[in-house]
Amino acid sequence: MSNINEMNQGPRWYVAHTYTGYENKVKDSIEKIVENRGLGHLIYDVKVPIETSVEVNDKGEEKIIETKLFPSYVFVKMTMTDESWHVVRNITGVTGFVGPGSEPTPLTDAEIEMFSVEVSSEEFKFKIGDRVEVVSGIFEGYSGTLQEISEDKKQLVVLASTERRDIPIMVETKDVRLAE
Repeated sequence: MSNINEMNQGPRWYVAHTYTGYENKVKDSIEKIVENRGLGHLIYDVKVPIETSVEVNDKGEEKIIETKLFPSYVFVKMTMTDESWHVVRNITGVTGFVGPGSEPTPLTDAEIEMFSVEVSSEEFKFKIGDRVEVVSGIFEGYSGTLQEISEDKKQLVVLASTERRDIPIMVETKDVRLAE
């Protein structure tokens, strides 16, 4: 893998393929090796994207269910070097990197956004029932009550108050703020 250092593009997201059911073990192993060997300058983050849902059983008890969005895959943000490649590639449960032949291919910015790998550090501050104001976009100036939040938390449905009646409008989260 001597050409790995030549294709170094700085910190990028790569996808490691794992045996089914080994995703969390691989993630934990990578994190442990990074800590033990002091490789934080090469491997920055490891994720196993999950979706959380709530199931209600016959007795009315709620149970939180976590589902892996990409079974058998682990996302690793790393600077690709011979050393970082060997660390990830040689972990028990890893079968290789996603890419043509044996060349790991970093995710594009569009893929990172589509897969919601990198979530902004700003915490999501809305909940259903909140009074909100639309501060930009085509519905700028409207205000109303938050009715619905999309799964990816990028879109909201607001029941906007108008002179005649309340109407549901769909807006992007970035265009809304809590009403004062």
